[in-house]
Amino acid sequence: MKGEHVTASSENDHILKKHIQGCVRNERDSQKALYKHFYSFAMAICLRYANNRLDAAGILNDGFFKAFKHISKYESDKAFMPWLGRIITNTAIDYYRTNLKFTDHADIAEYEHIAQVSSVYDQLAYNDLLEMVQKLSPAYRTVFNLYAIDGYTHEEIGEMLNISAGTSKSNLFKARQKLQDMLKGADARIYHVNNTVNDERNVLQVRLNTKMQ
Repeated sequence: MKGEHVTASSENDHILKKHIQGCVRNERDSQKALYKHFYSFAMAICLRYANNRLDAAGILNDGFFKAFKHISKYESDKAFMPWLGRIITNTAIDYYRTNLKFTDHADIAEYEHIAQVSSVYDQLAYNDLLEMVQKLSPAYRTVFNLYAIDGYTHEEIGEMLNISAGTSKSNLFKARQKLQDMLKGADARIYHVNNTVNDERNVLQVRLNTKMQ
């Protein structure tokens, strides 16, 4: 059975590489196959950053367009999914960058008086958390996604969004506060877990503690 699994995995890798090579040659069939194969993965990213599914679809299509346009730059000795994921995430950031207004977001210094609390790791049913995240303002939602889910540092987020690391921390703090306020009145099921994403169980796991990182 183990040998069969390895064989199937190798076959899938071969097919993926074949489609990638086809995309480099700008073959429509390979583009369609790659789009279909990674649709769910890419859409999950888009939905986290978008206001709604319609906006997510726009981000998705733009992201795949950029991926196909630059696929010749993909290094075949590295995993393809993280490469595609970065393009989709960057597309989502570009999509909302012009709408992100941070003028009403104070620096982290304003929150130094708030007592730090121990880290809390919560897991919500994916659709429940997604609905809550989409209710955040684009500014809060983007910082929250980049830090709590995608794992970027505040310094990296600051460079990506052209804001200070302190502003990034402030927006993360406010995003977590708003999510926790939503949780108080929600019927979503909460579990104690680690900060990872498990696609197979269709759940999204994030850090919701208000401690300044």
